[in-house]
Amino acid sequence: MKFRLGLFLGLAVGYYFGAKAGRERYEQMRRFLQHTREGRTFEKAQAAVELGLERIRQQPLNGSSAQTLQQERAAV
Repeated sequence: MKFRLGLFLGLAVGYYFGAKAGRERYEQMRRFLQHTREGRTFEKAQAAVELGLERIRQQPLNGSSAQTLQQERAAV
């Protein structure tokens, strides 16, 4: 119940301040986010996340990892 109340209260406060700020403030935030997404730092961060996800996808599943661990121990 507390979670729902907090969620509703957060949405209501966000809506209130968003409506109070108006269209000009919305456009200012939109331009900032667009500029940020087009920046070099964002591109580097995005590439790092994609690389990390690709590495995770290439790892064997849980059942296979036990076999891989045993094979690595046997190789040492």
